[in-house]
Amino acid sequence: MGPRDVTSSAEALESHIVRDTTREGTRRYQQLLRAKSAGERLEMASALTSAVRELALAGIRERSPYLTERQLQSKLAELLYGREVACRLFGDDGAR
Repeated sequence: MGPRDVTSSAEALESHIVRDTTREGTRRYQQLLRAKSAGERLEMASALTSAVRELALAGIRERSPYLTERQLQSKLAELLYGREVACRLFGDDGAR
């Protein structure tokens, strides 16, 4: 896959994304990301992952305020990794 193939793939993907940012804004954001070191980008990705997990837990708590902490973690595992994994990690009772 050459450089043009990557651009074409990115453009094809971009055409299916709902836009809330101008193309120029997106380009600028991408430039800023490219200027960061790999470690900085990894740190950003880790922070975003943590934020998503916290939001997911908040949603589970909102919908099911009676769950124990173990059940909450089981529900989160089910949401993120599927029922089979949640059952293996927490047992059948935790993922329901």
